[in-house]
Amino acid sequence: MASPVGEDNWVNYVDHQQHAAADLEQRVQVIESFRKAVSAEPGSLKVWMAYCEYFWSLYADCQHGSDAGWPLEEQQLGRDTFTLDHALNLWQEGYEAVQYRLSDSHELWNRWVSLEMELLARTATEAGIRRITHLFKNRLTVPHATWDSTSQMFSSFLSEYNRQAYETEMLQVTKNAKDAKRLYSLRDPFEMKLTAAAKSGDSAALKAVMLEYLDWEIKQSKGKKDHLVNLQICLGLFSRALTGELSSDHDTWLNYIVFISTCHSDLKSGRTKVPANILPNMLDVHQRAVHHVPWSGPVWARYILAAEESGLSFTDIERIKHAATNSAQLDRDGMTSVLDMYSAWCGYLKRTAMNPNATEEAVDLAEVGLPSALEDVRHWGQRKYGNDYHGDPSFRLEKILIQFLTEKKEDIESARAVWEQMSTVDIHANSYDFWLNWFLWEMVVFSSAKNKTRSPTPVTVAQGLRVPSLATQVFRKALKVRTMDWPERILEVYLQHCNDYELAETLREAQDTIYKVRKGVARRREREAAQAAQQHAAYAVQEQAQQDETMVDAPAADASPGGKRKRESTPGDDAVLEKKRSRGEVVNGAEVKRDRENTSVFVTNLPTEITQTKVRQFFREYGHVNNIEIQRNPGTPPVALVEFRSPEDTRSALLRDGKYLGDQPVQVTPAADCTLYVTNYPPSADEQWIRNMFKDCGEIHSIRFPSLKYNTKRRFCYVTFRDRTFATAATKLDGKSLEGGRYKLQAKFSDPGVKQARVGAQSEERELHVLNLPRNINEKDIRELFAKAGKVISVRVPRNMAGQAHGTAFVVMETKDEAQEAIKTLNTLIFGNHPIKVELSKPPNQKTTATSRGLSASAEPESPASGGSPGLSAGGGSTSAAEIAARTIYVLGIPDTVNDARVRALLASFEPIVRLILHPQHGGAIVEFKDATTAGKATLFVDGLEIDGSGGKRLRIGTRSELFKEKEEFRSDRVDQPQEKKPAEKGKKKNLTAAELMPPPPLIPRKMPVLGPRGGAKRGLGFMGAVQKKEAVNGTATAPTNGKPAGPSAGKKSNADFRKMLLGGGAEKSKTEVKKE
Repeated sequence: MASPVGEDNWVNYVDHQQHAAADLEQRVQVIESFRKAVSAEPGSLKVWMAYCEYFWSLYADCQHGSDAGWPLEEQQLGRDTFTLDHALNLWQEGYEAVQYRLSDSHELWNRWVSLEMELLARTATEAGIRRITHLFKNRLTVPHATWDSTSQMFSSFLSEYNRQAYETEMLQVTKNAKDAKRLYSLRDPFEMKLTAAAKSGDSAALKAVMLEYLDWEIKQSKGKKDHLVNLQICLGLFSRALTGELSSDHDTWLNYIVFISTCHSDLKSGRTKVPANILPNMLDVHQRAVHHVPWSGPVWARYILAAEESGLSFTDIERIKHAATNSAQLDRDGMTSVLDMYSAWCGYLKRTAMNPNATEEAVDLAEVGLPSALEDVRHWGQRKYGNDYHGDPSFRLEKILIQFLTEKKEDIESARAVWEQMSTVDIHANSYDFWLNWFLWEMVVFSSAKNKTRSPTPVTVAQGLRVPSLATQVFRKALKVRTMDWPERILEVYLQHCNDYELAETLREAQDTIYKVRKGVARRREREAAQAAQQHAAYAVQEQAQQDETMVDAPAADASPGGKRKRESTPGDDAVLEKKRSRGEVVNGAEVKRDRENTSVFVTNLPTEITQTKVRQFFREYGHVNNIEIQRNPGTPPVALVEFRSPEDTRSALLRDGKYLGDQPVQVTPAADCTLYVTNYPPSADEQWIRNMFKDCGEIHSIRFPSLKYNTKRRFCYVTFRDRTFATAATKLDGKSLEGGRYKLQAKFSDPGVKQARVGAQSEERELHVLNLPRNINEKDIRELFAKAGKVISVRVPRNMAGQAHGTAFVVMETKDEAQEAIKTLNTLIFGNHPIKVELSKPPNQKTTATSRGLSASAEPESPASGGSPGLSAGGGSTSAAEIAARTIYVLGIPDTVNDARVRALLASFEPIVRLILHPQHGGAIVEFKDATTAGKATLFVDGLEIDGSGGKRLRIGTRSELFKEKEEFRSDRVDQPQEKKPAEKGKKKNLTAAELMPPPPLIPRKMPVLGPRGGAKRGLGFMGAVQKKEAVNGTATAPTNGKPAGPSAGKKSNADFRKMLLGGGAEKSKTEVKKE
C-alpha cells in the first residue's frame, strides 16, 4: 500500500490503525506509523498533536489504577516502554518542530504546559517550578499570536508558585520579549489577512495572501538583522503553507526547494552562519516534494540532481528515476514534465561517464542508458498522443547523446547519424535553430580533427586544401526545407561560412543557391503578409460587430449615479497632453515614432555578470540601441530584451546570433509578437496577479505598467513573453470573465500603430451637458423636458453623498440631429426659475489625483493650496484638526505606476479606511483611518515595506509638507539618452567641483577719490554726519573698537563673504562672537 500524502491523510490513516489496535504489539505499530508521519510531514501541527496525545494516552493507560483494561503483563511492559520521560520529551520534540508556526503553535504548547502543570500540582518541587519557569521564559522569547495569553499564564503561575520573584521575573521576561513582540507586529498584518481569508472561505484569496506572505518572509530572511530568527520564522511559514492550502502547489514547492538550496549554499560558502541542524536535509525536502506534486518534472529533475550531489549510488538514483516513471501523474500536463525528468536522468548518466575517473561500468551504463531513454520517451509520447507526437522541440536528450558519443566514445559517425535521423522529423527540420546547432557541431568536429590545415579565406583552387565540406552540406540540406521558420538566418550564416572556409567554386554555387532561395522566401513572406492582413481585417470586423452589439449609451460602469462628473478641460491641460505626445504616441494620424514591440530582440545564454554597457557594445556596429532590459532569475543565465531604433537595425542585430560574448555564444531571436496589451482586469491587480493569470501560458519576461502621473484612471499593462507561442497562448484568455463577471479581461497583441476609435454617445455628439438646473430636479422632469426635441435614451443627474443634485445633468439623445435640436430649443430656457444652459458634453481631462472614501471622511484639504475646514467631517459632525492629524498618515515612496486600489489593498488589514488620496506626481498618498490606534499599527507595517514594482525601494512615513515637497518620479526607458540628474538627498554633502573648491579672491579695498579738502565741504544747519550702522548679532549690537569700525562684519557682506558662508555651511561667525567665545 502506498504511503499517505498530506497531514489529513496521515492522521486518518494512523487513526484507523489506532482504533484497530487491540494489544501492545499493535499499539507499538501505531507508534511506528506516527514516526513515519512526522518524518513525512515534519512541520504538521495536526500530526504532532495526534502523535503526542496518543503517546500520552498510552502512558496513562498503563499506569496503576487505570481503567483501560490492559492485561497485567502488558501494563508492566507498557510502563517500561511508554515512560513519563519519553512522553514529555516527545511533547518537547513536537513543540520544537512547530514553535515558529506563529498562528497555531500555541495549541500544542498550551496542551503540553498544562500537562506539566498538572504533574507539578500533584507533587510541587523546586526542580519542577524551575523547569516550568524555564519553559515559559523560552516560549515568551518566540514570536507567536497568543503572546499576551502566554504572559498571563506565566503571571498566574508565578503568583501561585513563586510569588516572591514575581516582579523580578516579569520585568525580565518583558525586557527579553521585546524582539519577539516587534517581530510579530511586523507580521501581524499578514496574519490578519490570512485569518480574514480563512473566515470568508475564499480559497483563492487565502492562497494569494500566503504567497505574498512567503515572498515577504523570504526577503526578511536575507537581511543581516535578526537573521537566525527570521530564517526560522520563514521555515515555519513554509511548514504552514505546505501542510495547508498550498500542499499541492507546484510553484510553492519549487520556491521552498530553491530557498533551502540557497540557504545550504550560503552556509557552505560561509556567507551566513547558522546552526546546520536548523536547515532540513535536501534529499528529505525533495522526497516530500515529489510525493505532493508527482506531476512536476522540474521537482523530479532537482531530486535526481540532489541525489547525485549527495553522492548516492547508481542504484539509489535509478530507484528515484523508476519512481518517477511509475507515477501515473508525471504526464498529467503533457510531455514537458517527462522530458524534464529524463533530461536530468540522462545528464546524470553523461556526467558520470565523462568523469575522468569514470569506470568502464559507468561508461557502459551511459552507452546503454542514453539511447534507451530516448526510446522510452518516444514510446511514451506515442502512447499518449499517437502519431501527433514528434519529439522534444529542443532535442535535449539527443544533444546529451551526441555529446557523449562525440567526446567520450569519439564515435563521430554514430553522432552524425543522430543528427541525420532528427533532420527527417518535421518539428526539427522546420526549425532554423536545429540546423545551426548541427552546423556548429560539424564545425567543432572539423576544428578538433588532428593534422588540420585551415585557411579561412582561400584564394586558390588547391585541391589539397582541407575544407569543412560536411558543415557545408548541412546548409544544403537545410535550404531544401521550404517550411523552415527563419530561412533568412540560415542564408546569412551559409554565405558567411562559404566566404570563410570554402573554395571559389563552392562559394559561387552557394551564391547562386542563396539568390534563388531568397526570391522564394520573399514570395512566401508576401503571401504570409497578405494572409495576416486578411485575418487582421476579419478580426477587426468581428471585434467591431461585437462592440456594436454590446455598446450601451449609458454612463461608464465605474461611475455611480450619485458620483461627480469629471471636470472639463482647462487650457493648462494641453501642455500635459503635449508632454505625453512627445514620447512617441500617435498624433493626428502621424506615424508612430517608437515601435518597441517590433524592434526588439531577445538575447539569451548571457554571462552571469553581464551589464547593459557590455550588451550595448556587443550590438554597437549593428544598429542603434534604444533600451536594454536585463532580467536575472536564480539558477538560469540572464536574458536581455534589446530595443533598436528601426526594424532594419533589428534585422541587422539578428546576425549576432551565435556570436561569442565573453566565453560563451549567445542566442539572438526576434521579440516580435511577444508583447500583449492587457486591460480590464481588477483595479487592485499587481504584477504578481498578472503573472498568476498567465502562468500557464509560458514564461513571462517582463510586465510594464504605465505611469499614473497625468491620469490616475489608467488601468492597463504590457506583458512581454519569452516566445511568440507563449503570447499566442495568452491571447486565448481574451474575454475571460473575472470576479463573477464584473470584469472581462482583454489580452491582445500590442500594436502601437492601431489606435482604437472612440465610440459612444459623447464621441458621436449625442450626449448633452445641462447646467444651472434646480437642486430639487429629478430624472423624470428632465426626460419630459428633452422629449420635446427627440427621443431620450438616458438621463443622469449627479448627486452628492446626501443625495442632493448638483444642478447639472447629462442627457443622451438618440441621434446627433436631435441633440442639436435640443441645444437650439432648450438652451437659455427658464426651467424652475433657472435659465438652463445646454451644450454638448465634452470628454474629461486626465485626473492627477485619485480619492477613495470609506466611512465619513474628514474634510481635510487634499493639497496645500486647497481650502476646506479641517474641523468638519463629511457627515456633518465636528472633528478637531488634531484628531484628524492623529489618525492620518502620509505614505511616501509609492511608485507612480501604483493606483489607489492597490494601496488600499495593501492596507486592507487596517480597514476601515476613511479616506485615501493618491498623489502620483509626488509619489505618495494621504491615508485617514478610523482612529489613531489603527493609524499607528499601519505606520509600523508600512514604514520600510517594499511594494511590488518599486524596484527595491521601500515605503516610508513622512509629514504632509514632506509629501508635497517630493518631486515626481523620473523613470527612463532609454539608454541612448542622458539621464535626468537626481536631486541630492538631504543630509548628504554635495560633491563640489574644482572651481567651487577654490578659495574666493582677496578683496582689494579701493578708496573713492574726494575732490577738495580732505574734510569735505562745511555743512550748514540741518546737516549731520553719516551714522555708522551697527551689526546685530543674536540681538546685540557690536560697537566700534577704539573709535574705529568693527571691521568688515559691521557693514554689508560682500559676495565673497556669502560664498564663504555657503561653502562653510553657514557656520561663519563674526569677530565679536569669536572674542566672546
